[in-house]
Amino acid sequence: MRAAALLLGLAVSAGTGQGASEKWPVKEKLVGKHGKSVDVSGIACVPRQKLPYACLVIDDELQAAQFVLVREGELEAGDLVDLIDDEKDGKPLSLDGEGVAYADGSFYVMGSHGHPRDAGKRLDPVADAELIKAKIAASSQIVRIRLKTTDRQPLTQSDVLDIRRSPRLREAIAVESALSPFLDRRLEDNGLTIEGIAVIGDRLFAGFRAPSVENGRAPVLSVSLRALFDGVPLDPQLFLLPLGNGRGVRDLTPFKNGLLILAGPSGSGAGAYEVYWWTGSGESVRLLADITEATDASAEHKPEALLPLDQGPSGLRVLVLSDGAEEGAPRPVVIPAP
Repeated sequence: MRAAALLLGLAVSAGTGQGASEKWPVKEKLVGKHGKSVDVSGIACVPRQKLPYACLVIDDELQAAQFVLVREGELEAGDLVDLIDDEKDGKPLSLDGEGVAYADGSFYVMGSHGHPRDAGKRLDPVADAELIKAKIAASSQIVRIRLKTTDRQPLTQSDVLDIRRSPRLREAIAVESALSPFLDRRLEDNGLTIEGIAVIGDRLFAGFRAPSVENGRAPVLSVSLRALFDGVPLDPQLFLLPLGNGRGVRDLTPFKNGLLILAGPSGSGAGAYEVYWWTGSGESVRLLADITEATDASAEHKPEALLPLDQGPSGLRVLVLSDGAEEGAPRPVVIPAP
């Protein structure tokens, strides 16, 4: 029992960031806009009893996602899967894909639904109005990738049955009075942007990095998959979760009978990154761990993808990938199990 208690103590220590954990290498290459990806923002996998896992990763600068095989101690990058073909004046527009979910034989990739970020060359709201509109439209989509099989490891392009896109989540956002005022605002003006996606049962959950609304609450919007992809009436349900002032959702992932929430700053500066537990109903959350140091998080390297790996006596082991780090700098972190 004393040995078990020591192991649990080590798990909590790792989860609360007592020094960065060792990165897992990536075989082949996670593709980015200029070679290797430095903009990994989401991952989800076909559920298995144990590793390896067949997964899909999104880079927020691409029009494609990429199949990945997650093995113990490493990732192996595979085929690209084209998601959208939006363009403006002959130039491709990115989905600004910020999250990936898996359920019932399909992957779902979430666009940010937000104003384009333009740190390099600030877009003028008048002169660039048409370009801004086109970029927002490109990012305001959820892409469903249905698979012919989920048994193959790794998955390949030949395993894709069909791809469908839905713009209807934007409609659901527009009818929510707590969200609609923030549509199409810039991020630095607390503008709306989505970074988390999960599917539980027949409902999709969208977790918002911003806006951070009154009393330090972060929005999560739930909509049925049938409303998004089959045209039935929209049935949105809004949750406002107490993550703290200036805090938002960076990722959502199902675990057992609820959801893990990766939380971080709603803005672009440095701040703490934490994992919370939420049942998926009500508006109470429970802090599990601060993973800021364990993931080497900073204003440049932002944890944005969370993947449960396995659970043992020492706690729940999760893999964290970060935007701004080469190929996501995958790091395993042990946190207390919910």
